[in-house]
Amino acid sequence: MALWDRFKESAQTMQTQLNAKKNDLKSGAFRDASMAMCALVAAADGSVDPVERRRVAALITGNEVLQNFSATDLQQRFDGYLDKLAADFDFGKVALLQEVAKVQKKPAEARAVIQIGIVIGGADSTFDKTEQGVVRDACYAVGLNPSEFDL
Repeated sequence: MALWDRFKESAQTMQTQLNAKKNDLKSGAFRDASMAMCALVAAADGSVDPVERRRVAALITGNEVLQNFSATDLQQRFDGYLDKLAADFDFGKVALLQEVAKVQKKPAEARAVIQIGIVIGGADSTFDKTEQGVVRDACYAVGLNPSEFDL
């Protein structure tokens, strides 16, 4: 099986796991960490193109887990995080990783945030090295081993 096929299968499994935990993923920290993760992945290469914005918009409106929150609220948070990254990518990345780290004490939320990052990263059929790198950094921020997610 090709590497991409294995990744796609893994992302589908992760989405199924997320949906099963939907009722446990309602905290404000999870909401904020999820949108920070989306912004980090979308801007991993240093810029955010319209395709990446559409991927996140589709996730916000179509993901069962994120339907626990207002789509407008999620979009505003995502845009605010992108603004931080646009103003100064390196400092913005540090601030967003700190936001992600707020779910560290709740393992289900921490894993879910990482899984959302992987799902967003693979939404365009490529999960490139820069996207993998920010998801790996997020793993460290929440105290998870990146190898658990094949990163």
